[in-house]
Amino acid sequence: MKKMSEYLFLWAVGGCLYYTFEIVFRGFSHWTMFVLGGLCLVFCTAQGRAGKWRDPLGIQIIRCMIFVTSCEFITGIIVNKWLNLNVWDYSNVPFQLFGQICLPFMALFGFLCTIGIYLGGYLLHLLYGEEKPRIPIW
Repeated sequence: MKKMSEYLFLWAVGGCLYYTFEIVFRGFSHWTMFVLGGLCLVFCTAQGRAGKWRDPLGIQIIRCMIFVTSCEFITGIIVNKWLNLNVWDYSNVPFQLFGQICLPFMALFGFLCTIGIYLGGYLLHLLYGEEKPRIPIW
């Protein structure tokens, strides 16, 4: 039950942060971005915990970037293409795929994943007494 509480807490924090991030930088967001942001913070934390925070930071960032970009693609296909909600469209951005993902935003997600890895680990340490993340840089 404790793990469920931890992951629900991380999901809510990640959702709030990503939704707010979009409001600040885009001027709007969509509830699906709350869900997606929460899921991504949970993953950033879970993958670190699974490796007991021993994997080098670069490996964790790449793992998280792939996860986040994959989730964005799947969410985009469902939300933007199937449901026609038009939450985002990267069609005019270089190196894009179906307007749903693009290389420049993948790089931005790498930066956000770095924050997410540390944030999730330290929140669980400080609030739930979990193992303190000691993440090697390389």
